[in-house]
Amino acid sequence: MPLVLFLLALAVFVMGTSEFMLAGLIPAIAADLDVPLGAAGLLTSAFAGGMVLGSQLMAVLARRWPPRTTLLACLLVFAGCHAVAALTPQFPILLGTRALSALACAGFLAVALSTATTLVPAHRTGRALAILLSGTTLATIAGVPAGALLGTAMGWRATFWAIALLCIPAALGVLAGMRRTPAASARTAGPDLRSELAALGSSTLLRAMVLAALVNAGTFAAFTYLAPVVTGVAGLADGWIPVALMAFGIGSFLGVTIAGRLSDRWPGPLLAVGGPMLLIGWVALALLAARPGLLLALVLVQGMVSFGVGSTLVARVLRAASGAPTMGGAFATAALNIGAAAGPGLGALGLSADRDVLAPIWVAAGLTAAALTVMALSRPRRDGSATTGRPAGASPHRASRARG
Repeated sequence: MPLVLFLLALAVFVMGTSEFMLAGLIPAIAADLDVPLGAAGLLTSAFAGGMVLGSQLMAVLARRWPPRTTLLACLLVFAGCHAVAALTPQFPILLGTRALSALACAGFLAVALSTATTLVPAHRTGRALAILLSGTTLATIAGVPAGALLGTAMGWRATFWAIALLCIPAALGVLAGMRRTPAASARTAGPDLRSELAALGSSTLLRAMVLAALVNAGTFAAFTYLAPVVTGVAGLADGWIPVALMAFGIGSFLGVTIAGRLSDRWPGPLLAVGGPMLLIGWVALALLAARPGLLLALVLVQGMVSFGVGSTLVARVLRAASGAPTMGGAFATAALNIGAAAGPGLGALGLSADRDVLAPIWVAAGLTAAALTVMALSRPRRDGSATTGRPAGASPHRASRARG
């Protein structure tokens, strides 16, 4: 695998840490800036909204720029936003920096996903995406706990400064690595924007995006509200919450790593097995959450299966969008972030409906069941055309290489 993939993963790690770290910093921010806790929670909403809108907006604005230029610009804007956030005494400014940093994060991820597919042969796309997405999973394992510890020891502003500083080696690494990678540093040439957006008319692409959004929504519905399950249902002490979150993170890292090695050759069988496993796992977690040992084991397994299935669906989106080389990453990023934004909201609705802390896990099961229904309703015809992931006009040779 090219070194630049690991450098891109480092940047994704930094951005993933920033995305998830607020869960442990909201009370301190609210107290320091003298705003209600609910208002401070808008910082999470601002980032989620920026991520949903940012991937398409940045991909359109920078589609004719060299990928290296776009990636570096996004990293520098991201770093600058965190420096301003660490300095400001005004909550509205902090809120604005979160929205702007989310735009930069979404733009970086959209371009990085598209770039990753150009750095390797088509039959190694899954492995390349696994390396890139491992940055997010490692953020949940190491970055978020480290950020929480730093915030506790030195204040929430120190965590924002740390994110800004970590962007510097990531930017230098991307700059140096892409100098030796013509495909990643050349000016983008390809179809016009209207032609690329027309790819959204492909049922294969839309189906892959819907599946990715549903699976990711289920994952985030359960993950966001895992803490009250650990303490309220399993009866564990608060100190076990980071243990459960790290177990989920370890599982997610294993999931993208294993799926990256399998999805290039057997994407269909992986989804056919992993999808039902994911549904069974959510149901088992809801039914067995009162048993601490089983809870922690299932959390790890669900992290592995959900991210394994999710990363395979991301690869399927990118393959289906091969006719949209500059917008394909934006399509994949949009699907993931729509799921990430919708999942916690649906989980909250479940909580408000029956006041059961297990409701978000049942929501995750329902969303996964919906994804399986979509898969079942789109079974391949005898000629196999419904499952090739090949958009109209793509050559059979290219599609066969993508399947390995």
